[in-house]
Amino acid sequence: MKKEKAMKYSSSSSASSSYYFYFFKERCLNKGRLPPFFMSFLLLTVIFILFILYSTTPLTPISNQALTRNLRLPVIKPPPNLPRKGKPRIFHPPLQGYDDGISKCDLSKGHWIPDLRGSLYTNSSCTTIPDSKNCFHHGRSDRDFLNWRWKPDQCNLPRFDPKAFLDFVKGKTLGFVGDSVARNHMESLLCLLSKVETPKDEYKDSEDRKRIWYFPKHDFTLMILWSRYLVSAEERMVNGSLSGNFNLHLHKIDEEWSKDLPLLDYVIISAAHWFFRPIFVHNSTGIVGCVYCNTPNVKDYGVGFTLKLAFRSALNHINNCKTCKVRVTLVRTFSPAHFEDGAWNTGGRCNRTSPLGESEINLGTTEWELRSMQMEEIEKANIKGAKVGRRFGALDITRAMLMRPDGHPNEFWGNKWMKGYNDCVHWCLPGPVDVWNDFMMAVLRREASFIS
Repeated sequence: MKKEKAMKYSSSSSASSSYYFYFFKERCLNKGRLPPFFMSFLLLTVIFILFILYSTTPLTPISNQALTRNLRLPVIKPPPNLPRKGKPRIFHPPLQGYDDGISKCDLSKGHWIPDLRGSLYTNSSCTTIPDSKNCFHHGRSDRDFLNWRWKPDQCNLPRFDPKAFLDFVKGKTLGFVGDSVARNHMESLLCLLSKVETPKDEYKDSEDRKRIWYFPKHDFTLMILWSRYLVSAEERMVNGSLSGNFNLHLHKIDEEWSKDLPLLDYVIISAAHWFFRPIFVHNSTGIVGCVYCNTPNVKDYGVGFTLKLAFRSALNHINNCKTCKVRVTLVRTFSPAHFEDGAWNTGGRCNRTSPLGESEINLGTTEWELRSMQMEEIEKANIKGAKVGRRFGALDITRAMLMRPDGHPNEFWGNKWMKGYNDCVHWCLPGPVDVWNDFMMAVLRREASFIS
């Protein structure tokens, strides 16, 4: 029986230790039975010796402090997500692949590498792709442009994981603020998330500019809030007709998005392409400058400076919002257009079928200047945000997308209202725009980790 019992407990170290303790005890006690009085005396002696050894003053009570010092007991600290005092920290579940390496990595510097896995969805599997982004439906035949992924120089950027993302934003609301390119991003995200859960189409306004989608299994709400300039603007009337010129009020925030800001936990904000048209810039005193106006005695601010001031107003509004719960705001940097052989209205096109190399792009362009100004405003917003518990980060996609002239609809966008014009501003779905969600998941997780 003893041999059988020894073999039974040999499967693990803990079981083995239990067996040897049992075997040793039996051997000692069976070697010769000791009188009960002697055993009682021996037990009392051992207890007294232990008392003398571990007591600071043998015949005085031992304080908790002395006991901790002498026995070197570990100090039990609360876990990092449960602070001792104050408001509880936001808990963000760990994400596979998002380690310390990626948290310190500059995601914007890298190159496109082949990835034959292609997109996570197709224009058939995603039923929410708008007609104007459904390039394959409108006759685009090449598909190699789907077989690339962005590889940062310093780390590996994990592919977007829709299940992990939905777990991360469970119970939250995320809003995209911006123009039709911001909506292009939201539509990409919607296709990816639909692989895990089919959302409910909760709301659409009369102009289809504000949309709300709800994922009931994860209690997650996704919104797109339309805004051309982020600040208040209206189109100027000339002889009773719309002119295509705009008045821009830098001291007023566009209520089309700001009225819903208190509902949001996360904000993805962007703007740019509407700034490339005649604009009259106002502050509280009146007109102070313009863009492309050619008006006597009015200073031309230029696109970059005007864009910078608009972002400053928008990010300041988020920081100053007393009724808002938003903790993380991500600014998506400028998304470049790729018109070749002309402008959008002079026959420009974008019919390439593969990415450019890093040596083929020009970082001295207006696109890069606008990106740099956006980055400056993010830094300024973070300084103030640190005082009110808000974080601002960059979806710095400009360099990566400068290399992707192959990702636009070009002629394949069902342009029944604008025959003969090519779309080299927006992005095909599926397409290179999907990588923005790879960036978003990594940066959102990184910025949220700073919130306490």
